[in-house]
Amino acid sequence: MKLTKRFIVAAGALALSLGLALQPSAAAPSGPPIRIGSTLALTGPLSGTAIIHKLTGEIYVEQLNKKNGLLGRPVEWILRDDQSKPDLARTLYEQLITVDKVDLIIGPYATPNIVSAMGVAQRYSKMLIHHTMGIPSLAKYDMQFPAWSVGPNPETTVPNTLFDALAASPKPPKTIAIVTSKFPSVYLMSVGAREVAKKRGLTEVLFLEWEFGNRDYGPIANRVKDAKPDFVFVGAIGLEGNLLLDAMKKIDYVPPLHYYMYPAPGPLAKLPEAKGALAASIFEQHPPFTNNPVAAEFVKIYNDRAAKAGLADNSVETQAAASFSTWQVLEAAVTATQSLDDKAMAQWLKKNRVDTIQGRLRFDNTNNYGDDLMRVKQVQNGHWVTVWPREWAAPGAKLITP
Repeated sequence: MKLTKRFIVAAGALALSLGLALQPSAAAPSGPPIRIGSTLALTGPLSGTAIIHKLTGEIYVEQLNKKNGLLGRPVEWILRDDQSKPDLARTLYEQLITVDKVDLIIGPYATPNIVSAMGVAQRYSKMLIHHTMGIPSLAKYDMQFPAWSVGPNPETTVPNTLFDALAASPKPPKTIAIVTSKFPSVYLMSVGAREVAKKRGLTEVLFLEWEFGNRDYGPIANRVKDAKPDFVFVGAIGLEGNLLLDAMKKIDYVPPLHYYMYPAPGPLAKLPEAKGALAASIFEQHPPFTNNPVAAEFVKIYNDRAAKAGLADNSVETQAAASFSTWQVLEAAVTATQSLDDKAMAQWLKKNRVDTIQGRLRFDNTNNYGDDLMRVKQVQNGHWVTVWPREWAAPGAKLITP
């Protein structure tokens, strides 16, 4: 069992709030390090996306320590590989708290692992700020805080945002096929999309599901082709979308309009068959997002690091932005309270908003969720660009339909 991978990476915030990023550098941090523990899926089926969170965390901590760390002390990030396994994540968070005796915890990536970490956090009364939990109804612990801005009911709000975009297109779809992984968060979204589509008058021609970890997408591709939908909603996470598109290519089928819930962003954008694909987004590296100087600086650093790390795509999008926002929220809570007291930080977060690169987050709604800031992006010319809502679209970009 591969347990430990320790990263002592540093640094002072690209920003507590958006205004602090451009202030002069403070004195170098000193004293005993503040130790922050977490896990990520560095191996296993979620590793293709989790590597983005690892790289983002390394950058954030490094930049923290180039400034004043946290509370004037350097930051040490203790990161372990949960191998995409919720049970292992639970064990590792237990060890981080009881054996490593970390000061704070953060993460991990993906809903099942977050739920596991949350149970441990609750047992030890630790605050947990997390990246990408897609089922807010499961987040009942009072000291957990999401940086994934999907609101308390994403199964309704996210599909509505998508169908608003499609309704505004020149040729709105009339029929829909929904095919989905049983991975919990994407399955929730797919079932929600099914209900929203029905209320909006779309005719469902197919609803099909597969087990997470499935490798044979040929039968699914054939069923979609036979159904002849105007629009294909794919409840995919990670590389599942790529595998489905590869299977469709083998039978000479091109979906007319297709959407992927949580794809591995780089690999999907680079796939020729993904031309025109849609997906959920909270951030893309173009204006108006990059008008924020903190976001612009992060994009610059991330692009360089991701290229050197050999990532399929070195651009900043949803996953990196959610991860960066998580660190911003943690830094804001520590700095505002001038302490590492979990209860004090949790109380502060419930009463205040935090500026992040994806927008201003609040934590005073159901299960400490706030606003739904999800947008819709599309693969155009091999790159993701935001196309909806219009005020967040890339300059000159609009939804392209067949």
